[in-house]
Amino acid sequence: MTLPFGSFSWALGSVLAKRWQGDEDRLSSTGWQMTFAGIANLIFAVAMGDFSRVVWTGRGIGAVLYLVVCGSWIGYTAYIYLLGHVPTSKVSTYAYVNPVVAVFLGWAIEHEVVNHFILAGSAIVVASVVLVTSAKVNARESAQELHAVEVGD
Repeated sequence: MTLPFGSFSWALGSVLAKRWQGDEDRLSSTGWQMTFAGIANLIFAVAMGDFSRVVWTGRGIGAVLYLVVCGSWIGYTAYIYLLGHVPTSKVSTYAYVNPVVAVFLGWAIEHEVVNHFILAGSAIVVASVVLVTSAKVNARESAQELHAVEVGD
């Protein structure tokens, strides 16, 4: 139940962030979002007792630090920046590329097996993302479609 809700809320937040652009600084807004999300996740983890299963190793701490810096600070800030400057359909392609990157990193770093099914699936994903990102978006048609959704046509 948590995973579909998380995916839905991320998609909804992406669409609403694009629509509710205000005068506030995007970087400050991103910082506040990450702060409150971190606090909410910490409260949830404490309430669920998740800390009882944690084993703090050097490698584990390094992984957490990598995720904080690269995944959150750099990645999320870049995502929010792109939402303000690129069509949402193109920004959302990160969700399709991430698993392909993860498979490649698993192969390169952990020597995981990559078979022909994984290669074929990865090729399809990459080709799909290329098609989406290279498509010409007509701003007038996009505005008309957005208005139709708002009005309920």
